[in-house]
Amino acid sequence: MALLGKKAAALLVEIGTEELPPKALRSLMLAFAGNMRRGFDENRLACDDITPFASPRRLAIVASALAQAQQDREIEMRGPPVRVAFDDDGNPQPAAEAFAKKCGVGVARLGRAATDKGEYLVFRTVEKGQAAAALLPGLVEKALSELPIPRRMRWGDSDAEFVRPVHWVVMLHGRKVVPGKVLGITTSNKTRGHRFMAPEPIKLGDPADYARKLENDGYVIADFDQRKRKITAIVTQAAIEVGGQVAADEDLFDEVTALTEWPTALVGSFDQSFLSLPKEVIIETLTSHQRYFPIAGSKGSLLSDFVTVANIESEDPDIVRAGNERVIRPRLADAAFFWDTDRKTSLSSRRQQLEKTVYQKGLGSLADKSQRIAALAALVASRMKANSDSAERAGLLAKCDLQTGMVGEFPELQGIMGRYYAAADGEAEDVAVAIGEQYLPRFAGDDVPATPAGQALAIADRLDTLAGVFALGMKPSGNRDPFGLRRAALGVFRTIVERKLDLNINEILKAATDAQPPADKAKSLAIDLYDFIAERMRAWYAERRGITTEMFEAVRVRRPVSLLDFDERLVAVSAFVRLDSAESLAAANKRIANILRQADHSGKVKIESRLFEDEAEKSLHQALQAATADIAPLMRKRAYTDALARLAELREVIDKFFDEVMVMAEKEELRVNRLALLSELRSLFLGVADISRLSIST
Repeated sequence: MALLGKKAAALLVEIGTEELPPKALRSLMLAFAGNMRRGFDENRLACDDITPFASPRRLAIVASALAQAQQDREIEMRGPPVRVAFDDDGNPQPAAEAFAKKCGVGVARLGRAATDKGEYLVFRTVEKGQAAAALLPGLVEKALSELPIPRRMRWGDSDAEFVRPVHWVVMLHGRKVVPGKVLGITTSNKTRGHRFMAPEPIKLGDPADYARKLENDGYVIADFDQRKRKITAIVTQAAIEVGGQVAADEDLFDEVTALTEWPTALVGSFDQSFLSLPKEVIIETLTSHQRYFPIAGSKGSLLSDFVTVANIESEDPDIVRAGNERVIRPRLADAAFFWDTDRKTSLSSRRQQLEKTVYQKGLGSLADKSQRIAALAALVASRMKANSDSAERAGLLAKCDLQTGMVGEFPELQGIMGRYYAAADGEAEDVAVAIGEQYLPRFAGDDVPATPAGQALAIADRLDTLAGVFALGMKPSGNRDPFGLRRAALGVFRTIVERKLDLNINEILKAATDAQPPADKAKSLAIDLYDFIAERMRAWYAERRGITTEMFEAVRVRRPVSLLDFDERLVAVSAFVRLDSAESLAAANKRIANILRQADHSGKVKIESRLFEDEAEKSLHQALQAATADIAPLMRKRAYTDALARLAELREVIDKFFDEVMVMAEKEELRVNRLALLSELRSLFLGVADISRLSIST
């Protein structure tokens, strides 16, 4: 199939809407651009770069050069073999006539093509490409329909569905409007700027001038990243001017970027008496409820100032500032009320309330879960040689802050408030800290718990959740994971490996599964959980460490009982594959595994050195004995990289053995002895990983 070129022009597609969901705006923007690119490719519309745009009231793309029409393509259809299509005198037979009719031509228009299976009839033609204007409305509709929108809405009398009502659609190819309808809206060359600062329609000309025109005439910075850079700069500068620095994460900058089209920064303040509240409470009040940026001083403590980003250039900014200060005052007053009221009741006394709160049908109450977590945390702590009493106490109190007014108002503060309330109750410091660390890591890249009790509690909490949901038969499927089990499994793995906790995961998994209430839970539950955690590990290593599936499976097949041990073996295998001898040794191990499997060798036969006939098998046996003696202490120390490096030294004698020795000798005692030699060699390699699973090419 040959593709032929067409003239090109810039394309602008803009979907004008009511305010789009801010937390989804960036992903919608990128998905729309990606879907349009895929649509161009599928429809044979040659296209250069695509630039995505998004603001609260629009999704748009500008393609720098899009063909005016589909690329023509040569089509070749194969028909019946010539020997079937014609008789000996060259007269067309029914097969030829039927093929010609299918192609819409006479038999004389058919060609011939020689193949390795003989000569065939063929029909060749050029399919003319359709004009881009005829394809674009449907292509845009399809791109919008495939956006990741969990819930769509309808508006007016239209049957169209989208995340928000659509009010205008711009579609320009070059300077010409592409006629048609998208989501029930007729396309045009008129966009709209800022809702208040530029309410009149704005006529667009060249798509390449889209962003500049909107900014100059419409008071809209359409480029998401450009808008975010501006917000970052003006917020940072505003914080500096009051002697502090912004105390907010990247997500808040993204959300504010998605809420504004023409951002301006203002500094406001609140009563300093509110600074007596826990820092996290103030930050959560400012950010979650109002999307304000808290400001911290040079020593990390919060100032009573904050930065707000308005979506308008006000003629009287003091009025805007006063309005924002007026809004935040009752929010902080509510938080102060919860803080004072919650501390009048101890955490431990709230355990009775947990008994009335169902955790999950079939898994009991939150009190039941707390009891299971406490017992499991104590076990984990004991295996860590940490204070099991502290871990158990933290487990019993871990969920009590869910019954407080503060966490009811700010669910994101669960665990954090538990730490404050536990400290206020006079609980041991390590107990309070552990309660605060139980949900770590909360997201990718977040820190794992730093204290032994916190580590034990975080592991126990997640494993209880995993075991309970698995016991109910509610494993994640596809993209659905309502209980966050994948994240929980990754949290267990990261805590164990990053804090170098040498725990027997099988023992802990069995304890977690045995404690679950369902009587009919599967006997293989602990094994299933091990495999589930391993799957999350595989994805994590592939993404962050470049560990291939083969490398991971080479270790996984050994099923190390310690995830820390698992990690150390992976490090060794990763180093091994870079050795010059790795490819040869992997191939030899694969060959050995196949030979032993086909021979159905039991592996229990003792090697008899008196039966060696060839020098190569004697050399291999001697080298194997020496390597075994050297590797034994390395394995005890888990010096796996050194162990595999030592095994790599066997390459030459192994290659020589296979070059000169017939393993499957006719004489049974020779054959069995050589199989025993290979079995011992394979066992030595398997001590670290099954490298026969590696496919290494230099």
